[in-house]
This record gives sequence, C-alpha cells and structure tokens, in this order.
Amino acid sequence: MSDTATELRLALAARLGSAGWREALRRVPREPFLGEAVYRADGNRADRWVPVRRAEMGQDDWLSLAYADQTWVTQVGGILAENAPDVVVGQPGSSSTLPSLVVLMLEAARISEGDKVLEIGTGTGYSTSLMCARLGEKAVTTVEYDPMVAARAEKAISAVGYAPTCVVGDGMNGYAANAAYDKVISTCSVRVIPLPWLWQVRSGGTITTPMWGWMGGVAFAHLTVADDGTASGRFLEDDLCFMAARTHLAPPRPPIITGIGQARPSRIDPAILRNDTALWVAQLAAPQAQCSWGEDTTILLDVGTGSRADTKPAPAGGWTVYQHGPLRLWDAVEEAILTWQGAGSPHQSGFGLTVSTDSQRVWLGTPGGPDWRLPA
Repeated sequence: MSDTATELRLALAARLGSAGWREALRRVPREPFLGEAVYRADGNRADRWVPVRRAEMGQDDWLSLAYADQTWVTQVGGILAENAPDVVVGQPGSSSTLPSLVVLMLEAARISEGDKVLEIGTGTGYSTSLMCARLGEKAVTTVEYDPMVAARAEKAISAVGYAPTCVVGDGMNGYAANAAYDKVISTCSVRVIPLPWLWQVRSGGTITTPMWGWMGGVAFAHLTVADDGTASGRFLEDDLCFMAARTHLAPPRPPIITGIGQARPSRIDPAILRNDTALWVAQLAAPQAQCSWGEDTTILLDVGTGSRADTKPAPAGGWTVYQHGPLRLWDAVEEAILTWQGAGSPHQSGFGLTVSTDSQRVWLGTPGGPDWRLPA
C-alpha cells in the first residue's frame, strides 16, 4: 500500500475516529470498497450520473477521492460504476457512505467489543469491515439484497483480510441462523421495523435504524428489546437518512388532476410540510400517501385507495384544500400537525416508538401521549 494511502487513512482516522472506532479506521483502507469506478452527479439533471474511473486518474487523485469525507455512488439503475459504458440515467441503488456518517451510525448503535452484530445492508462492505476490525469477523453477520452488490462487497471485504458471515437475501428477514444478536444495525431506511429483527435480538439488545416514509419524512430509531419481546425507545437527535430498503419503496405515482373533490379552508399553511419534522408528522397521519409540490400547490396521493388532497392559495387569503376519495388525507394531516404544534413543535427526538408483534406505535412526548400507528 502506498505511503499516500497510509497517510490519508491515518488522517481520516484522526479526524473522525472516536476512542472506540479510531483504531478500526486506522486499520481498514477505504479505497478497495470503491472498486474501479464511482459515479458523480451530472449536475444538470438529478437522475444523470457520470462514471469516474480509477484508470483515468492519477493514483494520488484517486486516493484523495477515496479518503474525502464524501458519499460516492457505486450503482445506478442496477449498473455498477465500473460497468457503466457512459452517462447512466436512473436512481442510485448502492453507495459508499461518507465515513463520518458511517462512524456516527456505529456510535449511535453503541456497538463495542463483545457484541454480536447483524448488519442490514452490506453496501460496499466498508462499515462491515470496520466492525470486523473492532469486534472480530466471527461476531459480524451482514445481509445484502442485491446479488451484484453483495458479490462486489464480499470481494472487497476479503481483500482487506476479513471473512464475516455474508448473506445474499432480503435483510427485512434478518438472518436467523446466527441469532441471537446483541445489536441490529441497518444501513438502509425502513418504513416499519421488520418483526424478524425483533425476534432475533436478545433481551436487552438493541435495534438501530433510520426510518423513512413515502412522503420523505425521516427519523432515526434506537430501540431496546424487552423481556416480553417488545421493543421501545425514543428517536435520536441526528437526522440520518440512507437509501430506502428496496422492498419498502413507494409504488409508482401516476399524475393527478388537482382541484377536484370537496373543498374547504385549510386550518394550516401547507408550506409547513417543507419543514422536516412537520413532514415526518404528516407522514405518521397518512402513511400510505405520497407528497409533491407545485409552484403554489401541495399534493397528497394515496395510490392504493385513489384518495387525494391538494391545496392552493384562496383568493381572499389563506388556503383551500380539495379532497377526493375514501380517505380524507388532509383532515388526518391537519389534525396531526395541530397536535404537534400544540406540544411545542418538537424535533423527531421528542417522539418515541414501541414495537410489538401486533402493532408499531409512534408516540409524542411519552408512551401515553398522542400516538399514530405505522402501516402493517
């Protein structure tokens, strides 16, 4: 390994490493996990990605890229960057997350020596290898949904000297063969906590995962599993967001016609939904709905029921909402926002989550406060 790579790796560890993770950062190089190419955003269109190839750069430039505290996309539209013929149009499917966020996630999960960990979402394998360096490879099980991404990651993990249990499959099912785990950590965002995770964690163990919904609201959950098999905890202050689990993605959204259905004045300014926490709250109230904005319009659409709501400024001031379909989406969102505002508009960390086999309940303030059920 070149002196430049060593110097950059040690500098990264010095900048980012907490007492617990500094040595792992010093030991695990990042460049093997980027493979032979990564994508950079085109800049002109959000869905266009340009491959940046290692072979077309000087070694020092490639290493500087690898050790930048930056996320590098490695797969778009099912095409790995090293296989991209030219510009690729599509959505990212895998990436090497910026190292500071990787460390933040590991610290939030409170992983330490002696823990047996299930990682959901191997990705490039960098975080997997950091855990192997600290915990030992036998303590780490990692699950990746995409076979192509999994094969690439396992090759990189092996190249840096580790052999954890690498599983190709749906991480929402966990991996029962190596249970029980002390910690489950997810590097993909989920709509709800998959019940197999609950069943595969020992009593007193934890589940740490970013959560995301179809409106785009996010929160960061850290739950402790109780003796009765339930799990509960508050959301954390950090607003982490990772790519959504592929099986939790929203259905395709058709175009809709606005301004139809029953009309009434809105009790809230629709612009409130551009606040991150307010969007999270709105999503709790209408979890099957998707949200979009026009120049002066906010639109909610529930594809499953065909229910919709849209708002626009009223000529005399305020806003008019139009609602159509079996569900009154704006009624539910409006009531949740007013409840949240009445409690002082707290951040997501002012909420908590309790998970059981029967239900998943987000509560405001305390477990006995106002609550909303996550979708089954």
